[in-house]
Amino acid sequence: MSVPIAVENATPKVSFREPQIEMAHGAGGKASRRLVEGLFAPLLFASSSEPLGDAAHVVINGAPVAMTTDSFVVKPLTFRGGSIGELAVNGTVNDLAVSGAKAEAMVVTFVLEAGLPTSVLEGEVRAMANAARKAGVAIAGGDTKVVEHSKADSMYITTTGIGSLLRGVKVDPRTVRPGDKILLSGPIGDHGITILLARGELDLEADLRSDTRSVFPFIRALVKEAGPGIRWMRDPTRGGAATSLNELARDCALGIILFEEQIPVRDAIRGACELLGLDPLHIANEGQFLAVVAPEYADAALNSLRQVEGGQEAEMIGEVREQPAGAVLVTTRYGGSRIVDMLVGDPLPRIC
Repeated sequence: MSVPIAVENATPKVSFREPQIEMAHGAGGKASRRLVEGLFAPLLFASSSEPLGDAAHVVINGAPVAMTTDSFVVKPLTFRGGSIGELAVNGTVNDLAVSGAKAEAMVVTFVLEAGLPTSVLEGEVRAMANAARKAGVAIAGGDTKVVEHSKADSMYITTTGIGSLLRGVKVDPRTVRPGDKILLSGPIGDHGITILLARGELDLEADLRSDTRSVFPFIRALVKEAGPGIRWMRDPTRGGAATSLNELARDCALGIILFEEQIPVRDAIRGACELLGLDPLHIANEGQFLAVVAPEYADAALNSLRQVEGGQEAEMIGEVREQPAGAVLVTTRYGGSRIVDMLVGDPLPRIC
């Protein structure tokens, strides 16, 4: 999301006029964009000309660093393949990674509900510690608050991370050009549908696990082999791949063309989405990322992802074209096509 440069002494223009905040405003789609662009950006970020992303790059006493912050409100707290504690670490590491930075340290805030069993809290602290150790990031500090029973759904976690910038890469949607290739690190939809199954809201038996993991090993390999060709990266969490790519299309004013048969989706995910009337491109992921690379680097970039453990299913799923400007178009092998818009509502709330 691009933010206009502030005019000195100008009164910030707030365009967000919706009467109250709804669940959709936190879903990462159109409602979230209206809130950010219409309220937060003009009042908080008016002095910045840089596009808003998953992390901010700032200079402190001459030293460039990356910073990010996130809150996790997952329900249920644990699910196949992960839990809120692990997710909090991986989500922070990944937001820094797709901005072109290695996570170095993070601070953590726990908002706990009175009556939470100590064993549950210990389990999540252990999960967080293990995930941090695996990702190579230090937990440098934190805070704890306790609220009344039934006021916090057991536990909320907020993290803030700081990272060192990777050399040889600049992530900026304004550098994207027609002909650039779009890479995806692996199958989409695993996290969102796994959370749904864990809630018992879907009568479906499937061997699914959340894809929560650090994507930094993949990005490190990608930067090594194709650093100068990297234009943009994003981890498609809330709102899924469709929302992330729609934001890119609007920020670069170009068209994103996806080849449906090349988008990796597990059969169980596809079946669940068909049953619920959902598009896998709108389902949240917690261990995948999208990248746009210059065409001359595309083959080397894809090969670098497939060489990393867990990256064998990485695919080149599309390309950037001049048209349809500002939109995402999915084409099929049979010659059909459809426009895929940004997520509008919130079909799967409380997933990250």
